[in-house]
Amino acid sequence: MSKKWRSTSVKIVLVLFVVCIMLFAFSFVSHTNYTGKSFAEAYNLPVGQSMFSGDSVMDDRNPVEVPLLSYPSFLAHQLFTLDLKGILTTLTTGAVPFDFSTISAEGIDSNGNVYGIEGPGYLRLEGDALAVKSPDTYVWGYSAPYKVLTKTENGVDVVENGTVIKSVPTEEIKNLPYSNDFYNATSIVNWYNYDSVVGSNFTLENGIVGFSDGRNNIDYKDIERIFGKNVSDYVDAYPSYSPIVLYMGNTTEVDGETFYTYLDSHPEYGDSVREFNARQFVEAWNNTIIPPNCTGNGHDYVSFGSAADASAPGGSAAHGVCPPARALRSAVLAEGFGMPVGMTGDENAVLYGYNPASDIKVTNDHNYPVKIVMWTEGEGTGMCILAKIVRYMPDDQLNSSNLTTGGRVGIGNGSG
Repeated sequence: MSKKWRSTSVKIVLVLFVVCIMLFAFSFVSHTNYTGKSFAEAYNLPVGQSMFSGDSVMDDRNPVEVPLLSYPSFLAHQLFTLDLKGILTTLTTGAVPFDFSTISAEGIDSNGNVYGIEGPGYLRLEGDALAVKSPDTYVWGYSAPYKVLTKTENGVDVVENGTVIKSVPTEEIKNLPYSNDFYNATSIVNWYNYDSVVGSNFTLENGIVGFSDGRNNIDYKDIERIFGKNVSDYVDAYPSYSPIVLYMGNTTEVDGETFYTYLDSHPEYGDSVREFNARQFVEAWNNTIIPPNCTGNGHDYVSFGSAADASAPGGSAAHGVCPPARALRSAVLAEGFGMPVGMTGDENAVLYGYNPASDIKVTNDHNYPVKIVMWTEGEGTGMCILAKIVRYMPDDQLNSSNLTTGGRVGIGNGSG
């Protein structure tokens, strides 16, 4: 046998030996055919969590690497992008980064990063595939207590997401470090001393639950991070369980008709108190935004003065709220909505027993959000009180008929 033939034979044997070793190795390598759903379950992905372009679907978890022998096709991504460092690492370690494009339908690249969306999307499952899409034109939810003070026999418990994190004795309540634009330590002390019983709650922070698009509930600190400070401030101002518009895409504001009336004079109830109450009503309702097919109310943290009235339950009433209530009622009814809860069609527009800010409820029957705008012009008994509805129309539904803005309509004066 020639030397050349012996050399060739040795090479053939070596190649066959290497092939046998590789086949033997492959026989011991497990291969899992992941779907988006099974991968999310295996690696506990945050399905339902809000995400922006550039975020990783792995959140703060370590990147996923899998055996190259199990997933040799995943090397193709590194070759395609000329990731020489990644290729070298893969070949020397035998582990290759997981290719997320194999289990995703939209908005997730091979590295598991979100791309191509505008605004706060969220990680979801579409069938068995992962996806992140741009948010709907409107996203809304409901505020709900996340951190509260619960009155106890000996002070208060600080409760966060249903768990007591601290107990505070009565003498230390005045030193609690909680406040925002609408309450402070004095507010908390007054609540504890005069407006509560054991078991009562004082809401410190609201989160958001019941999202219109099905994403996960969020706590208070995530409201500003995801949806901005304006939304966070709005949540602070409104009672728990209020509907909150969190995001709007391409929309145009279209004004409805403006309805106005005057405070007029009713000295038997005290015109100065009536003016104060009218302004408080306007303050409570101005810039209230109600999501599509939802029922909303005015905001918290306004107060109303009482005027003696022998015909009222308890002998007094918040006179002065009826003129602005009539303006609001007219704007609401002109929009095609029903009579607000807590109101009547009479001149005395607010029913006894209803807080004019938080107890009156307006239902938006449109498929888009509306904003209640109220303001005053002038002062004293001649003060003009105005109200209108602003429609947040989706740009793709605008036409010549619904772009028409309304004028001013006087509704006359009355008592209250």
